[in-house]
Amino acid sequence: MNLDRASLDLSELSDRAGVSARTVRYYIQQGLLPAPDSRGPSARYGPEHLDRLHLIRALQREHLPLAEIRRRLENLAPEDIRRLARESPAHQRSSARDYIRGVLSEGAASLSRLPAEPAALSASRSAAGQDWKSFTRAQWDRIVLAPDIELHVRRPLSREQNRQVERLMDVARNIFEENES
Repeated sequence: MNLDRASLDLSELSDRAGVSARTVRYYIQQGLLPAPDSRGPSARYGPEHLDRLHLIRALQREHLPLAEIRRRLENLAPEDIRRLARESPAHQRSSARDYIRGVLSEGAASLSRLPAEPAALSASRSAAGQDWKSFTRAQWDRIVLAPDIELHVRRPLSREQNRQVERLMDVARNIFEENES
């Protein structure tokens, strides 16, 4: 095993992160991890890859979907990722079965609690004017505006946001109807 922390092959990276090599490749494809500097068997991964994998695993233990994890990671600097990965409690539940057991043993009050967001993520979201808690449970509506053109809306929305979406749909329909004529 290579002892140089700055350079790991895929097997070493996946072993240290506790994920499969296939998962690493999938995360790269999905934009959760940056691609290595080179391709193929000689590809090398750095400490940023390992830190990201540790943080992704910690956020998954909070039962966040990969799209939400990608959204949270996209504006973080490598040092923020490293710090957040190290701050995440190592004793968090490791499986869905453990999570369900914990919820059942803690009682119904556990169901109403939301996981706390690390301070750096909260600061970046509040700076963008977004409340991260409003995105913890959501449903997506797919609205077809024209062939091959869709609008995706995360629900629930406020009354004002619903009005704005309706206006947006009306304007879009008018534009597409003009182009059909």
